[in-house]
Amino acid sequence: MDEQDFPALYNSADSASLKAQNDYFNALKLYLFLLILAAFVSFAYPSNVYAAIGSVSLFLVTLGILIWLKVQKPEDIWYNGRAVAESVKTRTWRWVMKAEPYNKDVSEDQAKREFLNDLKAILSQNRSLSHFLEWTPDLGEAISEKMVTTRGSPWSKRLEIYVKDRIDNQSHWYSKKSQLNKRLAKRWFVFSIILHSLAILLLLYRIKEPTSELPIEVVATAASAVLTWVQAKKHNELNSSYALAAHEIVLIKGESVSVQEESHLSEFVINSESAFSREHTQWTARKIV
Repeated sequence: MDEQDFPALYNSADSASLKAQNDYFNALKLYLFLLILAAFVSFAYPSNVYAAIGSVSLFLVTLGILIWLKVQKPEDIWYNGRAVAESVKTRTWRWVMKAEPYNKDVSEDQAKREFLNDLKAILSQNRSLSHFLEWTPDLGEAISEKMVTTRGSPWSKRLEIYVKDRIDNQSHWYSKKSQLNKRLAKRWFVFSIILHSLAILLLLYRIKEPTSELPIEVVATAASAVLTWVQAKKHNELNSSYALAAHEIVLIKGESVSVQEESHLSEFVINSESAFSREHTQWTARKIV
């Protein structure tokens, strides 16, 4: 199953979350860039009235960005959207795998109604997100044909689909994200060291030449901006968290060999989805990407 085969609510919440995440980090990048630019203008043209006005204007824009972040709270939309998307995804996998609570001996119409009621409950519990959810025909339906087809497959086929499209997919995602954040953490660490070293060298040179004009404040502002960005992205924490999750998922996959019948599949899916939910709950509590 691909993501377009999931309920429209999943795709809508996922889209809203990604958009809010991009808005948040784009606003933060602009804020930090304008701070550095304002410091540079102030240093380069210390006696120029127009430069002073420009610096004031830049700081007013940064103030506006801070107010926008406080009022709009894109990070809340980001996390709420992710929470809804992950909840829907978990419910969807349980439904298509005929795992509890969708393994009752009822008609398929009744099973569909129970699943739709659970989706309504998820949406009702996250009404604050409703203003940011969109629906277009390309987002799909509440229950796709692929979901129905998968649910109607033999249990062995469903197990194969679950291992491939859920467990392996999650394992690869966490592994790639772990490696990416490891590289970015090293890159930003080196950049931070360079800026701090440059600031120290400039300060030492000023001691030797007190009358020299050096962009120490600009470098210091840039170093602070890098620190703020690193704290926001949390690359080191993400690297550790995602690496641990990837290892746990590998262990989960190993348990699939013990599935020998329909009831075993239901138990396996429940345990697997519970593990994924724990990871997501910890992710939400720490508020990391």
